[in-house]
Amino acid sequence: MGAVLGLCSAAQLACCCGSAACSLCCSACPSCANSTSTRLMYTLMLLLMMIVACITLAPGLHDQLKKVPFCENSTGILPGNFKVDCDQAVGYLAVYRICFATCLFFILMALIMLGVKSSKDPRAGVQNGFWGIKYLVVIGGIIGAFFIPEGQFASTWMVFGMIGGFCFIIIQLILIIDFAHSWAEKWVSNYEESQSRGWYAVLLLSMLTCFALTLTGIVLLYVYYTKPSGCDLSKFFISLNLILVVIASAISILPAVQEYQPRSGLLQSSVVSLYVMYLTWSALSNSPSECNASISDNNQASFDKQLIIGLVIWVCSVLYSCVRTASSSSKITMSEHILAKDGNAEGDGGEAGRGEETKVFDNEGDGVAYSWTFFHVVFALATLYIMMTLTNWYNPSSQLSKENVASMWIKMTSSWVCIGLYIWTLTAPAIFPDRDFS
Repeated sequence: MGAVLGLCSAAQLACCCGSAACSLCCSACPSCANSTSTRLMYTLMLLLMMIVACITLAPGLHDQLKKVPFCENSTGILPGNFKVDCDQAVGYLAVYRICFATCLFFILMALIMLGVKSSKDPRAGVQNGFWGIKYLVVIGGIIGAFFIPEGQFASTWMVFGMIGGFCFIIIQLILIIDFAHSWAEKWVSNYEESQSRGWYAVLLLSMLTCFALTLTGIVLLYVYYTKPSGCDLSKFFISLNLILVVIASAISILPAVQEYQPRSGLLQSSVVSLYVMYLTWSALSNSPSECNASISDNNQASFDKQLIIGLVIWVCSVLYSCVRTASSSSKITMSEHILAKDGNAEGDGGEAGRGEETKVFDNEGDGVAYSWTFFHVVFALATLYIMMTLTNWYNPSSQLSKENVASMWIKMTSSWVCIGLYIWTLTAPAIFPDRDFS
């Protein structure tokens, strides 16, 4: 499935060029819906932006730039007085500039797509095509962002980044909870239909693995982020989240919950508990230095375990939102506002709209499968989240301060929101029995 979806993006790129080689490549690609292909293309753009931002944080890049002749303080020799401050092209501030331009692009697209109801709207061509021009706009915006005077840019944009990053964390929470429910529903359904011990064993093993990792995380948090005397706030955070995940797990198997959601259970709770422990770890990594084992004397930008895990979760969430269509659990998790609808046009086969040479067919002629404006808003927030993740939510100044109390509270609050949302998905059908959640 993933390979086919990847080829959808390749088809849209290949079909944009007119050479014989591109035409041959296009003819070899499978057919796919326009809504899926377009979302994957924007995802590809976001992933490329993330890769470029990661490159600016590469260890040793700053030293290598000193060998470039036109850089200030360079060891190379270049005739004339043309010199560029290459320090602006690396480090946390470079990440801020790259994400600034990319975020503005998605905000612009969101404004352009306001009120679009179907692909018959003239603006549909801008949404689903002109990829070369859109990439040039993003590249031009990134280049222009490097000419913005430093001044208050970093500190001001960091505030926007923290707010936008928190908003995307909430969206990410909804997607993860939706994933947990969908995963459990699928596997429990397979077990009920086949009565296979294999499915039962896989369900049990997955649940135990997630809970074991959660328990291991709790122990490590107590070991590395608390001390026998002091660090009371860190102890409070870890203990409170431990109590909350236990309560959420207990609620998931209550008879009243099972009556309305017979497939809810400990598998979903284990996935949510594991993610809550990750958020707790991420929050404590920004706690005061006396209780923070992750703070070292090295203040240079680097890739640590937390950053890598955060990027992996982000990539999975963005891809999941692109390839997943709203299901029965989406109304409970509220993810139907984020995921695309499974439109009828995809199922008709598009005899009129799909010829042998049309590999990306239009499935939104009668109505859009997802809100185009909201999609771009989500991607703008995802850009801000990436910016904050790559910079570890630190202040991008020359003297990096790894203590960020604001980001610590943002992440801790998001962990409590996660548990609250999950408990809501469990209790909502019982509290509102007259409402259709199917």
